[in-house]
Amino acid sequence: MRVLLHICCAPCCIYTLKTLRKENVDVTGYFYNPNIHPFIEFSKRLTTLENYARISLLPLIVDDEYNLRDFLKGAIDYGKDRCLFCYSIRLEKTFKKAYEEKYNAVTTTLLYSKYQRHDDIKKMGLDFSEKFNISFIYMDFRLGWKEGIEESKRLNMYRQNYCGCIFSEYERYGGKKNDTWIR
Repeated sequence: MRVLLHICCAPCCIYTLKTLRKENVDVTGYFYNPNIHPFIEFSKRLTTLENYARISLLPLIVDDEYNLRDFLKGAIDYGKDRCLFCYSIRLEKTFKKAYEEKYNAVTTTLLYSKYQRHDDIKKMGLDFSEKFNISFIYMDFRLGWKEGIEESKRLNMYRQNYCGCIFSEYERYGGKKNDTWIR
């Protein structure tokens, strides 16, 4: 089975890739993350992933589209549910790529993070699965959260402190979660 794995960052890929390979699937990574801001953060995450892909022998497709204006508009329109917009654009683009390249299934490293909304990701994955007639692999990769963190530290990887968007960066580094301009 050929699986296209949407990857948000290298640390989240470690346990996810290990688990998929144990299942004997042919995995290709796919980096599409117009949500990551500022641009220097986007570049650090992409470079770290490219380095990890080399050492782990992971084929990697990179879509380095950085459409800040459209991402911010969509996220603001969704308000407090901005994560749903973020999941949707990345998963849909991954399914489109999988369809074009004739992959059998799609999954995502978003399912590794204990900070993401798993039920929403799973529902979207299943919806896109129907739309594109490609399987969605739902696995709770959070089971390997600690293992992935330890391995990323051992590999001396760049590890970010927020999910990626400028809103989460603001909340992480001094903003208030109930600020009205981000809700």
